[in-house]
Amino acid sequence: MKKTRFDDTPCPIARSLGRVGEWWSILILRDAFHGLSKFDEFQQSLGLSPTLLTRRLKFLVESGILYKQRYQIRPVRYEYLLTERGKDFFPVLVTLFHWGNTHLADDGVSAELVDLRSGKPIRPQLIDTVTQQPVSLQHITLAAGPAAGEGMRLRALRMQQHSASSIASSKESL
Repeated sequence: MKKTRFDDTPCPIARSLGRVGEWWSILILRDAFHGLSKFDEFQQSLGLSPTLLTRRLKFLVESGILYKQRYQIRPVRYEYLLTERGKDFFPVLVTLFHWGNTHLADDGVSAELVDLRSGKPIRPQLIDTVTQQPVSLQHITLAAGPAAGEGMRLRALRMQQHSASSIASSKESL
C-alpha cells in the first residue's frame, strides 16, 4: 500500500502530518526533547526495529527536523539533534501531553511537566501573540492566505459561514 503524501497540499495541518504525523516520529521527537540523541538510545527507549528506526530518523533529517552530527570516528557514529524547525515542534508536544493527561488518564496522571523555576506543574494555554488573548475555537475562523487556491478559499468560506451561524445562534440563546 502506497503512503499518501501531503507535501503539496494547501492545508498546513495535512502538510505537518506528512512530516511528523506518524506516531514513531512523534515519539522520536519526544525522546529528542528529553535529551536522547543516539541511535541506541532511541532504540532502547522505543523498542523499535533498527530498520524502522533508521527510516524514521532518515525522514526526520530529510524533513529538516533533526540533523546528523558525527560524535565518533571509529566506528563512525552519529547523533540526531533537533534543528530550529524541530525545536519549534515543542509546543505541539506540550499541548499533546496536556491533552492526553486531561482526557486519557483514566487511572490518574502518570507524568507531569513542571516549571524548573517553581517546581509546579504547568498548565499550557495557547495565546495569540498579537492580542495576548487565549486562542479558542469560538473566537477564530479560517481565512484564505495569499497563496490559497480555490479549494482553500471554499474551505475558508465554509468555516466563516459556520462561525457566523454559531455566533448568531449563541446570541439568540442569550
